[in-house]
Amino acid sequence: MNISAIPWFIERHFVLIAVILSGVALAYPPSFIWIKPHIPLGLGIIMFGMGLTLDFEDFRDILRKWRLVGLGVVLQYAVMPLLAVCISYVLGLPPEVVIGMVVVGACPGGTASNVIAYLAKANVPLSVTMTLASTCLAPVLTPAIIYFVLEKQIQIDFWSMVQSVFWIVVFPLVDGLVLRRIFRKRLESFLRYFPSISILVIALLIACIIGLNQKTLLAFPFLVLVAVVLHNGLGLALGYGTARLAKCSKRDARTIAIEVGMQNSGLGVALAVKHFGVASALPGALFSLWHNLSGVSLARKWRKTKESQ
Repeated sequence: MNISAIPWFIERHFVLIAVILSGVALAYPPSFIWIKPHIPLGLGIIMFGMGLTLDFEDFRDILRKWRLVGLGVVLQYAVMPLLAVCISYVLGLPPEVVIGMVVVGACPGGTASNVIAYLAKANVPLSVTMTLASTCLAPVLTPAIIYFVLEKQIQIDFWSMVQSVFWIVVFPLVDGLVLRRIFRKRLESFLRYFPSISILVIALLIACIIGLNQKTLLAFPFLVLVAVVLHNGLGLALGYGTARLAKCSKRDARTIAIEVGMQNSGLGVALAVKHFGVASALPGALFSLWHNLSGVSLARKWRKTKESQ
């Protein structure tokens, strides 16, 4: 294979790569669970790559679209928790799974959504800004929503999350922006490879999460998978539909849909295990795999469609 065709091959076959690696992780967890201590580094690499594809001017434009950011964050924290409750009720899920669904629904947008936005030719600066906004609000809103819905109190270390957001999202993103500004011409030949690098990193992180949750995943009932698929799919659909009703462009509506439908399921798994038990982490573990696969599939479809600004 010609080396120049490698990025195209990886982007085109991301779903297959992620499924194969996840299958290996499910069969033999030690092959990928060693990645666990390096998950923050992996997320940082992804955000660094996003920074290399953007300019500071892109974020100035987002400041003029602050209503879009507000709409996306409101939908993020309203649609997903509500869907979690409704789907759980309709499917008659057991209490521990209902808790897991609500916890995932109450989480902020996931970092992987920024890569999916890039692959979908959506508004990447808007995606990054929404991820930052929803994550910064998470220490307050996530516990509040969980307590309101489940009447179960949890605590999230505010400053710990702020530091995580800075080092995993803000710092590498700004580094990428600065390097692009200074070495723009020298980086042109390298930039075409970075989306595929980000895709491989995401696939490895998914496999790691699958390996870490092997026992839980092997024991999952089919109904929980159905619930997770509905949660993600309806979140994407309602995010897009509501944004279009609010007269957003198709490009911005796609971005909002991705941000609403893709959750920080890693945080959901961590909170569920810490406060409610392993069984409640099942929806988050499944969501980690599914929302990336559905997101990339949707991105490939949208990428082929002519955008309306």
